Formats: sequence, C-alpha cells, structure tokens
Amino acid sequence: MITPENIRKQVESITTDLINCSLSEEQKFPSLRNEPSNIKKIDFGKSDLSIVLKNRPYKEIYNELLRTQSFNLKMIDGALIQLMYKFHLNSLQSHRLAFFPSPYLEEFQNNPEIYEEDCIYADIIKKNIVPFPLRFDFDCRKEVVTILDHPQSHLTLGQYQNCRIPVSAPLTPSVFINFILRNFYNTAFKQYSNSINRFSEVFMDTIAEEERTLSFVQLPLRKRKL
Repeated sequence: MITPENIRKQVESITTDLINCSLSEEQKFPSLRNEPSNIKKIDFGKSDLSIVLKNRPYKEIYNELLRTQSFNLKMIDGALIQLMYKFHLNSLQSHRLAFFPSPYLEEFQNNPEIYEEDCIYADIIKKNIVPFPLRFDFDCRKEVVTILDHPQSHLTLGQYQNCRIPVSAPLTPSVFINFILRNFYNTAFKQYSNSINRFSEVFMDTIAEEERTLSFVQLPLRKRKL
C-alpha cells in the first residue's frame, strides 16, 4: 500500500535530486498535513489556485503562480511544477500534478549561442517551441467521476476545459517527474537519469473498461500494489 508518508518521501527525494543536478532553481519541500475528516494532504503548503481555473491569458496565470510561490519546483528554465496529493484514511482520494512551462523563453531562444553548450537548455532554445501547460488529475469521488466524460485519472493539455484524456492509473511523483524530464528535458534527462532516484511503487489501475475503447495513456506496466 502506498501511504501518504511514501508520497512525501518520494517528493522530498526527487526535489533533492533535482537540486543536486542543477535542474531546479527554486523549490519548496513537501509538507504532510492532517486535516479534518481523516484527510491527509501532501503539497507545497496552503495556496490559492483559483487563478488556474479563470479565463485569463496564460502569462497572467503563470505570473500569479510565481508571485504566490504556488509550486514545488521552479526549473532552471522557469517552468513550474506542482505535486499535490490528498488521502482519506490512508487511501488516495485525489492528486494534481501540473507542469507550467515558462511563457518567457525568448531570452534562451534569442541568444541560443549562450546556452547551446549546456545540456540543461538544449531542449528549449529552438524558436519553434510553444510552451503549454499540462496536468495529470485524479479524483475518485463518486460525485466527480463520470465514465468517459470525467475519468478518475486523466490528462489535461493546454488548459482546455473539456480535455480529459483517460489515464490508466494515478501517478506517483516518480512516474510524473520521469514523464516531464524524459519529454521536456530529454538531453538533461539522458545525462542525469542515473542521479535521480526511481521508486518502484505504483498505484493500481483505475481506468474503466469503457475508457479503454478510447485513446488513453497507459502508465508503465509493473506489478501494481494497493
């Protein structure tokens, strides 16, 4: 069984590893809090994320998240990463795992010669890159879930309101960070992958059989634990 403390330790370990690899420029170590009704939360501290739900330009959303320090990690290129989990009676109830790339990549793209020898920046100095946010959400509450329309675990791309691509299971911090590094910092990932701890624990599948008839994201196939 994956416990709240398991998740907290994963986030703490990954944060330390990214600091040591010089991939994180600013960070907030995770907190584990007990709340009423047998709820336990693992996140970066209390903050107001309502800006993310508003119909505002992406730069305004990014700036507000940065101003309020609403992130676990600020990557070396300015991207913000959020890892938030909620457990009820030691059973995962929800998570929010988000990646907000910096909308201000012009510095890197207009002066690529300054950065092109540093593998950390290799994936962001091309002018044709369009930064967009992505988010993996999980919520198993019956009043929230609607098979096909609102899967328990899903991926949202670019803040599209009705973009909910089914995902086979909730993501651990290790699986999420591996996804981000491999796809958006691939050059640095290849250099530092052996320096970033991997964790074998994974959550059980939650995808409905009807959702398997759609295009969906299959998480790494391993022996799943409760």
